[in-house]
Amino acid sequence: MLAATQETSAIDLIREKLTQAPAILQEVGVDCWITFVRESLECPDPVLPLIFPYSLTWQSALLVTRSGERIAVIAGHDAEAVESIGTWDRIEGYLDGVREPLQRLIAELNPQSIALNYSADDYMADGLSHGMYHRLREYLPEHVDRFVSAERVIRAVRGRKSPAEIERIREAITTTRQIFENTAAFVRVGTSEVAIAEFMRAQARDRGCGLAWDPAMCPIVTSGPDSMLGHAVPSESITVQPGRILNLDFGIRQNGYCSDLQRAWYVPEKGETQPPKDVQRAFDTVQRAIDAAIKTIRPGVPGWQVDAAARKVITDAGYPEFDHGTGHQVGRCAHDGGGSLAPKWERYGASAEIPLEVGNVFTVEPSITDVAGRGYHAIEEIIVVTEDGCEFLSQPQQQLWMLDVG
Repeated sequence: MLAATQETSAIDLIREKLTQAPAILQEVGVDCWITFVRESLECPDPVLPLIFPYSLTWQSALLVTRSGERIAVIAGHDAEAVESIGTWDRIEGYLDGVREPLQRLIAELNPQSIALNYSADDYMADGLSHGMYHRLREYLPEHVDRFVSAERVIRAVRGRKSPAEIERIREAITTTRQIFENTAAFVRVGTSEVAIAEFMRAQARDRGCGLAWDPAMCPIVTSGPDSMLGHAVPSESITVQPGRILNLDFGIRQNGYCSDLQRAWYVPEKGETQPPKDVQRAFDTVQRAIDAAIKTIRPGVPGWQVDAAARKVITDAGYPEFDHGTGHQVGRCAHDGGGSLAPKWERYGASAEIPLEVGNVFTVEPSITDVAGRGYHAIEEIIVVTEDGCEFLSQPQQQLWMLDVG
């Protein structure tokens, strides 16, 4: 019964997105949006879970028009499954091949612009394979000059989270917070990074949740100056030791939506009742950087300005510039594409220039690479952009916790 309820709920979310899409097409001046896939279980398009709950085997074209039509051109083998969902108004089945029904449909609709899922900067809008793009050129030779990138469409459909989507993200965050609390009770001096990671994965698994990114690096565990930094794998030989910072970067996937949070603890030396001044100063600096980002976030602001506000706090305090963006979008994936809170570096492409929109959900995660030889420090929160600013979805870590090592 639970599985059926979750499946129905997932289809409701898909219906929301398909209802949302036509207005977005009108907004960006696109007549028709085509998601074109085959063998999508093995070769998935990141867009597909937003608009379709299952995999598709043969070449399939899912069309949404600015007038609100939703048309699926699919092989007959997939037709009954598509009909059962109830989200597509018109189903064009085929036996021999997709070319003829797709040509006929495009001739009937006569769209002046056809948005396809390719993008130089947004990986979540770049699901159309090179081979499938050439197939479309072959099938629709008279319309090739009408092909445009669907990145603006996908950015809005994916990025403007509905209340139901935001609630699912909140639920994932709540579960993640519980796992952090249980992990803090589990860790002792001498506990290895690998043991911490295995404990957290088991906590997620016991709750029926998946992990938000590659299990080898989820969680990322840093427990002192010798830990691997960045998208790192935990070490068997590096253990929790007094006088160091323990930082955990962890996220889960629950009911189709993700969390991505970082929390930090100081491991006290014998007799210490509060963090040393250098550690507390680092924590306070990161908190001020988060506050600066939060105060900058509002609709219409490009992401790089939010990053610059947070980055300035870190460097003004005398710490090196952190080597990553201040934040990324979160949703069905931990890194959910679209705009980013990032510097105008080449690797971020145009994503740092994109204005924030109401309903966008972002992490805010400035960091300090090394705190006086005691390790890496970062806090990662999750916010949603609102009409007049933003709202925390996570419960902010307001103080540096002291790990109770018994």
